[in-house]
Amino acid sequence: MKYYNNILETIGNTPLIKLNKITKDLPCEVFAKVESFNPGNSVKDRMAVKMIEDAEKSGLIKPGGTIVEGTSGNTGMGLALASIVKGYKLICISSDKQSKEKHDVLRAMGAQVIVCPNDVPADDPKSYYSVSRKIAEDTPNSWYVNQYDNLSNSKAHYENTGPEIWNQTDGKITHFVVGVGTGGTISGVGRFLKEKNKSVKIWGIDTYGSVFKKYHETGIFDENEIYPYKTEGIGEDILPKNVDFKIIDHFEKVTDKDAAIFTRRLAREEGIFGGYSCGSAISGIIQLKNQLSKGDIVVVLLHDSGTRYIGKVYNDEWMKENNFL
Repeated sequence: MKYYNNILETIGNTPLIKLNKITKDLPCEVFAKVESFNPGNSVKDRMAVKMIEDAEKSGLIKPGGTIVEGTSGNTGMGLALASIVKGYKLICISSDKQSKEKHDVLRAMGAQVIVCPNDVPADDPKSYYSVSRKIAEDTPNSWYVNQYDNLSNSKAHYENTGPEIWNQTDGKITHFVVGVGTGGTISGVGRFLKEKNKSVKIWGIDTYGSVFKKYHETGIFDENEIYPYKTEGIGEDILPKNVDFKIIDHFEKVTDKDAAIFTRRLAREEGIFGGYSCGSAISGIIQLKNQLSKGDIVVVLLHDSGTRYIGKVYNDEWMKENNFL
């Protein structure tokens, strides 16, 4: 018999799919690493399991304990899968900016979900960063994951996602493009690819309202760059320890509108039902068209599934309310 012992064993080895229509005006081939094929429908399954396994090894979490994390939804889903299999309780702290679907899915998987306001600074007691820490401090036998600064996050991608991409392209990859939030994916994959071939370009996709691009280019953390935005899953108002700025060659900012439009185009032109930040990544590549040449092999990682965004980017009314249609 051929089978998996549990759902966690199905994580990884996601397909690499050539894009044919949406990138037709580019001079080179673009391949999508489609992470919605993971059981929790996102790339975050990989690092969620790695962070828990490393915490178990170091004794940070005990049997029957409670896992606490601030999550926009995708990391929470990965943690929920691992908590179910391993027998932990899970408390997810999210913001009111995140789609209702993300919160509903977490509750369906047995997690307790606490929603905090999005429009407060990171150091505000009501922010989801602060509330996460407070709940972890107040909950006996608990462990605060802290995906932003927990380096097991980027390690998961260095050990798994990076090698998968290298092998799937027979080592021919010239550019890796991905949206940046916690920084784990770009830093882990980027480090692995640069070790294999230092000329591989690592491009991070950022959003307007985030600090990454300016900090990368000037070394200045500019609070004036921080303001609310619609795009989910990328950009930050903090500098996570998982972002290794030395590995990233360029940050490209994409508007909320372009991200939404390209997310919908990806579904209708390629049949890839991706999340909001997937459109950001595709739009970013199109914006960087002049940096690409014939013969380049571009791999873009598509973070998650469109199922989390039915009420937003895939909803005509929402698109019209935000002047995106």
